Formats: sequence, C-alpha cells, structure tokens
Amino acid sequence: MNILIVAAFAFVGTHFLLSHPLRAPLTRAIGEGAFTLLCSVVAIGTMGWMVVAYRDAPVDAPLWRVGGVTLTVVAVAMLFASVLLAGPLIKNPSFPTLGERLARTGPARGVYAVTRHPMMWSFAIWGLTHATTYPISQNLVVTTALVILSLVGARLQDVKKERLQPESWAAWERQTSFLPFAAIIDGRARMAT
Repeated sequence: MNILIVAAFAFVGTHFLLSHPLRAPLTRAIGEGAFTLLCSVVAIGTMGWMVVAYRDAPVDAPLWRVGGVTLTVVAVAMLFASVLLAGPLIKNPSFPTLGERLARTGPARGVYAVTRHPMMWSFAIWGLTHATTYPISQNLVVTTALVILSLVGARLQDVKKERLQPESWAAWERQTSFLPFAAIIDGRARMAT
C-alpha cells in the first residue's frame, strides 16, 4: 500500500510541477515539442506505476456497504459528469488558441454556465463516485489522487491564466464560477444558451 501512495503522490506531484513551476524553464531549455513529449512520458510512466502498485496492493474488505440508493445517486452523478466531460470539447476557452477570444465570447453557455472547469469537475466527480461505490483502501488512494489533481489543478489553472491573460481571464472569471452552479445561483450565468 505504501508504494501505491508514493506512486499516486508522484502522479499528482509531477503533473503540478510540470504544469506550473517547471513549464517555462523546461520549455525554454528543450522547446515546446520536447516538453510536451516529456510531460506525456512522465504522465504515462507515473500512471503506469500507480496501476501496477494498485494491482499489487493487497485487497482489503470494503470500508462500508454500498446499497441501492447510493448506486442510484452515483448513476445520476456519473451522467452529470459525462455531460461535463463532453461539453469542453466544443469551444473550450481554456485552450491556448482560444484564450485571446475570451473577451468576445459573450456570456458563459452550456457547461461553462455550470463551471469554468467542467472537465476537471467531471474527473473529480468520477473519483468521488468510484470511491463511494468501491470503498477499499487502494481504490480510495487512487480516487483521492484523481480528485486532488482535478480540483487543485483547476485552481492552479485559474492562477496561471490570471497571470498570462489578466484581462480576458478576469472577465471570464466574473461570468463563471469554480464551484458548479455558483454563477447560476448568483445570477452571473444562465443555463439557457
């Protein structure tokens, strides 16, 4: 189990290090293409390590019972997560090529009215639902890592975008929310497109 915890920490930690403090110096040193390749190799390597460590960890008894009500709630949550996952594939303002157009996008629509990080919340919901329905120790380690990577990563993405695109990202943040539905509740966004 300790190896799985270290592997999960490596998976999450290398994502954060390569996405934020090490990105600029490494990109300058080796170029954008090589940096992308490096990130891919590290992500695949650390994920592979986590998979092997998960497989090798002893299976313990579930920490709680999972009943029909839980499975129903999880099914609805996974449907919502699927919508959040698919939505950003269309006109994602977080993509570098779309950042300069944020100021002209108008009000947040679709999944962006729900949250400015729909894909990251999708991964977090996936992690939470899988932790809920398969409550064994090694699964909780992996799903916790996924939730931390998703939600802390989304917040760090905001910080980076605030620095790189201060005006357009600030305007986007004013009409969207980090927490799902918060912008709709306080009137900054509407569900209707």
